[in-house]
Amino acid sequence: MVSSIVHHLYTWFRPSLVAIFYRNIPWALRWRLLVFQPAALLTYSIAAIPCLLYRSYTVEYLRIAPGRHVRALVFEAAGVGRGRALRPLHVNFHAGAFMGGLPEGHAYFDQLVSEHTGAVVVDVDYRVAPEHVFPAAVDDADATIKWLQDNAEERWGADPALMTTSGFSAGGNLAFAVTQQKSCQAPSPTSIKTITTFYAVIDFRLSPWEKPHPDNMPKNDPAKVFLPLFDAYAAPARAKHFEDPRLSPVLSEKESLPERILLVVPGIDILVAEQTEFAERINNEDGSREGQRVEILHEKDLFHGYLEVPDIVVKRDVKHRAYDKAIQVLKETHRKYNWAWSA
Repeated sequence: MVSSIVHHLYTWFRPSLVAIFYRNIPWALRWRLLVFQPAALLTYSIAAIPCLLYRSYTVEYLRIAPGRHVRALVFEAAGVGRGRALRPLHVNFHAGAFMGGLPEGHAYFDQLVSEHTGAVVVDVDYRVAPEHVFPAAVDDADATIKWLQDNAEERWGADPALMTTSGFSAGGNLAFAVTQQKSCQAPSPTSIKTITTFYAVIDFRLSPWEKPHPDNMPKNDPAKVFLPLFDAYAAPARAKHFEDPRLSPVLSEKESLPERILLVVPGIDILVAEQTEFAERINNEDGSREGQRVEILHEKDLFHGYLEVPDIVVKRDVKHRAYDKAIQVLKETHRKYNWAWSA
């Protein structure tokens, strides 16, 4: 408990700590971090405080490289599985614009997936900007997936041959980016079987202020002042990695992707175009795998990050349209690979 409190306090006040003590960032980001601090404190405390009072998971530190550990939340629901000796494995990557965030922000979704599918759900942390720019986060994600492929069976009885991924916002980028590893692509036994993402940023070739704005976007975006922060992860690497699908998964070749992909796309978001155009390209391209497709759940009246706001802002039954669809897709994937679950 003490270590969790210390971790959360650091996370809550990280914008100020980085702005004050980290030397190698420009003033344009430093003052924005200080201005962002109240929003970070409010957002992260809302997500974390309930988890300090009640936990449906265990906290583990996975040694993904010598001297390098990532913090992970592990969800294991009680129930009976049939058809396979091992439980499915599901990996989620949290939101945070690559400049913050914490796995606890998605504990509700993670628990739903675990309870309704029987999967062992691992929600993992990763390094963020402005201290750590591309490819730090995706390197952590890749190393975590490799660790899970090697250790999940022994550690939790989870099956790396039935692995699915998901991610929210920046985490959605990572859920796609890890598929660029050959071990995550068919015909490898450990290929990712399904991806489900929620308002994923998949095209970093454009800065946030250059992306097309839907007609229903507010004319005076209150987050506009923070856009350089939201670009801090990608901006230093953009020119060199302009065509790199690890940075911009929208460029992924169809053959590198799993058969089943679900995109939850709110309509009030600058990420609408890149996701819909990606889905159209993948669905219209010829490919060697029959049935490969990208589905979109389009929530035209909702906004980026709506699944992370309190239920008083967006009602839980509205959020469940996305959660339930994602769980449906995961369960259908599991059935295809002979897994059935009774809670």
